[in-house]
Amino acid sequence: MQTRIPCVLMRGGTSRGPFFLAHDLPADDATRDAVLLAAMGSPHPMQVDGIGGAQTLTSKVAIISRSALPGIDVDYLFAQVDVGRALVDTRPNCGNMLAGVGPFAIEAGLVRATGEETVVRIRNVNTGALVDAAVKTPGGRVTYEGDAAIPGVAGTAAPIVLRFRDVAGSKTGAMFPTGLRREMIEGVAVTLIDGAMPMMLVAAESLGASAEDRPEALEDDAVLRGRLESLRLEAGRRMGLGDVSDSVVPKPALVGPSSQGADLAARYFTPHACHRAMAVTGGITLAAAARLAGTVATVPGAGDVVRIAHPSGIMDVPIGMQGDAVAWAGTLRTARRIFEGTLLIPAAIWPGHVRLADAAD
Repeated sequence: MQTRIPCVLMRGGTSRGPFFLAHDLPADDATRDAVLLAAMGSPHPMQVDGIGGAQTLTSKVAIISRSALPGIDVDYLFAQVDVGRALVDTRPNCGNMLAGVGPFAIEAGLVRATGEETVVRIRNVNTGALVDAAVKTPGGRVTYEGDAAIPGVAGTAAPIVLRFRDVAGSKTGAMFPTGLRREMIEGVAVTLIDGAMPMMLVAAESLGASAEDRPEALEDDAVLRGRLESLRLEAGRRMGLGDVSDSVVPKPALVGPSSQGADLAARYFTPHACHRAMAVTGGITLAAAARLAGTVATVPGAGDVVRIAHPSGIMDVPIGMQGDAVAWAGTLRTARRIFEGTLLIPAAIWPGHVRLADAAD
């Protein structure tokens, strides 16, 4: 016997994972996390007994519900399911999976399409971030077809514009949780910043690396990864996040000059693997650091659109400033509904729920 759970698999930006309605999952966190681990096939390096894709970017989950807050359409809870460990982290946000939330909410009947384009107002439950997602809905229906291309994804699709409001203090309540824009950890200059994502920024050259190195080369450098993790653990403590050894935040990023004509180059870690592209929340936070004076990523003369070179191309991040503060930041993503149906997990994971044999009777 197996437990049946309605599920939609979606690509959001450069990530992929199952989307669930909150009422289709257990109400208590411990059982919910056990269900998500079973759904993805974790812990296992290949996630062969689930629908995970055996890497961080394809082991993500979105849980959606109608919001009770005025002016907000839906609540979005993100869960990062560890591939090799029995660990589900709901502390960070994911801006790539966020790209799928608007289309999913409309097609699930949580939001009514309004004309050729529908704006879905989203609250990220993990961080409290408020985001407006503009979704193409010609004829009152979501379309995934279009001519928008994003680095890291083959082909083109309908554009989804994400606009983050109040880009400061997603997790800690302040853009610079320590009150400093640049400080030293173990003799290395870092910027501890909490924009759309808590991050630790390090000039790549200070660790003997380049912000244009291949992700595989950075991951193969055990000394570099060990040093980066040591810095990250102390950064988490200083940012008020406590012991972050079992958390994916803060996310480390190596930054430096770009040879591709971008404002800066960056390699974003998740936190133990190097992203093959750029996380939306990471890109927004990097853009904020580029526009704000005194950080290790400051780019003098950066304009209203900050261009960030990453392993798969260049991300453009429009950003609005109010004096020396970031008012908003946005990005363009795409998404696609891949399959919809019923996910099956071992019945013992969620005792008392509807099982496959019961549903057939």
